[in-house]
Amino acid sequence: MMDFLLPSGDTLTLPEGATGADAAAAIGPGLARAALAVKVDGVTYDLARELPTGGERRVEIITERSGAEALELIRHDAAHVFAEAMLELHPGVQIAIGPPIENGFYYDLELPPGVSLSEDDFPAIEARMREHIAADERFVREDVPVAVALDRYRAERQSYKVELIEDLVKNAPAEAPLTTVSLYRNGDFVDLCRGPHAPSTGRIKALKLQSVAGAYWRGDSRNRMLTRVYGTAFFTQKDLEAHLERLEFARRNDHRKLGRELGLFIFSELSPGSPFWQPNGMAIWNALSELWRAENANRGYREVKTPILYDVELWKRSGHWDKYQENMYFTEVEDRPMGLKPMNCPAHIQLFNATRRSYRELPVRFSEQGLVHRHEPSGTLHGLLRVRHITQDDAHIFCTEEQIEDEVLGCLEFGAFIYQVFGFQARLELSTRPEQRIGSDEMWDRAEAALVRALERRGLAYDINPGDGAFYGPKIDLHMTDSIGRSWQLGTVQLDYSMPERFEISYTGEDNAEHRPVMIHRALFGSFERFIGILTEHFGGEFPVWMAPVQALVLPISDRHNAYGESVRARLAGAGVRVELDDRGESVARKIRDGELRKVPFMLIVGDREQEAGEVGVREHRAGDTGAVALEAFQERIGALIANRSLT
Repeated sequence: MMDFLLPSGDTLTLPEGATGADAAAAIGPGLARAALAVKVDGVTYDLARELPTGGERRVEIITERSGAEALELIRHDAAHVFAEAMLELHPGVQIAIGPPIENGFYYDLELPPGVSLSEDDFPAIEARMREHIAADERFVREDVPVAVALDRYRAERQSYKVELIEDLVKNAPAEAPLTTVSLYRNGDFVDLCRGPHAPSTGRIKALKLQSVAGAYWRGDSRNRMLTRVYGTAFFTQKDLEAHLERLEFARRNDHRKLGRELGLFIFSELSPGSPFWQPNGMAIWNALSELWRAENANRGYREVKTPILYDVELWKRSGHWDKYQENMYFTEVEDRPMGLKPMNCPAHIQLFNATRRSYRELPVRFSEQGLVHRHEPSGTLHGLLRVRHITQDDAHIFCTEEQIEDEVLGCLEFGAFIYQVFGFQARLELSTRPEQRIGSDEMWDRAEAALVRALERRGLAYDINPGDGAFYGPKIDLHMTDSIGRSWQLGTVQLDYSMPERFEISYTGEDNAEHRPVMIHRALFGSFERFIGILTEHFGGEFPVWMAPVQALVLPISDRHNAYGESVRARLAGAGVRVELDDRGESVARKIRDGELRKVPFMLIVGDREQEAGEVGVREHRAGDTGAVALEAFQERIGALIANRSLT
């Protein structure tokens, strides 16, 4: 018999050789019917597979209520059903790989000569897929000898499957050569796959094919271009429709589209991955800068500015040369190898080291809008969200061991404050040591324990993301969810014992001896570019008044009202409002329409009545006319919205 620990804390006893299905049935008949897969010690298995022995034996049954884990299963199922349908509809198609991905799945194909695929073909493919789903075909796993699998796929002329198997054999360690591979059958279709899968195709309740794209085999431009079809699947039609609605919202609010329409930024192939900021975009940038600068000062940070180009010896000493070189840009200056900084930390260390430090000065907090450059492959560049020219809202804290918890908590409180300004609530994630790292295990033990103590001292809820720490230290990442439910990782607080050691920085302690400070790396926006891209999509370009590129637009009804309109503009501008006068010879209706398209929060209509009374007719974006008010009253109102950084 074997004992397993359930999420409830109860113990489940099962006979040797029991499967996931046996575990679900032993817990209850309802769970047995709802079960999709089983998770043992964090690894997911098919229900039909024997439960593994060893380890802690923590068992959890995955059902539709398991969220992303359950959706990943049926999306993997849907990828197989898609390939099955394509082979039936287009004999001769070669299938490559079809994994589940975030929000859906894709499958890469090589189409037969003379066959093309477009979104017009999706209804027929979906209809065939639904036939296989209605048939409720079981997913059956079989482990077969490598030679048998190769013979099968060679006979079927599935060259991509043959290549995958051959590479699995070639890359297996010498001490554990690969002798078998796993195949999954549903209906007459058999695919090379490591699994897991749900019990049958009938668990897919709603599906949608979404788009066609090109993709090089294995992402290598030297290989053949394949056809990639993206799709998604859900447990209910309602969930699918809600997802498609979110996608449509995201398409309308794509920051690249809004950036063009609102005149925020442009991109040019003359400097790939580097935005050119237009005046409207700089207004948003500067509004964020004012918030960043004021709040850093309130919390004891001192602003600095450092160069972007350094002798490569600096990067060798910092560890970036060994761990990050492929993502850096290098040049030579007078036969001296130099590198553009990918991070600001070594530069801030130079500032700390510029003078002898006493324990009385600690913590030292430096902040910088630090411009860094990182080589992102051209295929990964994505508007403001993935760039090569990055302006971090960076900060580094140099402190004693005893100050770590207070400083980490101060960073987390700062982050929570910043996100609340935009209506976000932070979710915390502790990322631990990666495989590729510098520093001893003892150092990592100490650093990870310090972050855990800080989180638990304040009773903060957090998830653990094992192996995703920075190469020099563990970190706490801050995530938020936007207006359409997408999760973004923004801020990070990283604890670093390694870099102070590498640069041999020190301070004089109370005992008059030299001590090594600890370094905390902290960014809250992440980068100005990416944060503005996220905010643009979150607000759909309808920024709060304090951020809006143009906060008010004065619209004279006719030419004879232009002088009064200019006086209104001048008064508001003098009060610090970003305001423009639209004195074109267009109708006021046309001016209003254009102002709505520009998403200006306030439009101020001025005609005879307003001019005589010293008023403005207020029209709010989307809300329409709200009535005439004294100019002084409107000035006070908009001034308060800006000063309070109001979201409404």
